[in-house]
Amino acid sequence: MCLGIPGQVVRMLDGYGGQLILVDVAGEHRKVNVGMLPDETFARGDWVIIHMGFVVEKTDLAGADQALASLELMGSGAADGGDPDFGR
Repeated sequence: MCLGIPGQVVRMLDGYGGQLILVDVAGEHRKVNVGMLPDETFARGDWVIIHMGFVVEKTDLAGADQALASLELMGSGAADGGDPDFGR
């Protein structure tokens, strides 16, 4: 699994060569590109991992929860004294 943001598929978007889907990410709807996974199909309710506007992995709820936990863990470093500029 790569570092990415989990989201849940809302629907496929018409046009765009079948490469855009609408995804719910923490209550916000975002258009993301599925072109990196040409052999996958996507349906409402599917979970995906998004990196820089592209779906890089299709996952399940457990995988989405794990990705979110990893993001929260990384963010906790600044809150408890870590270097907030680390990695910039």
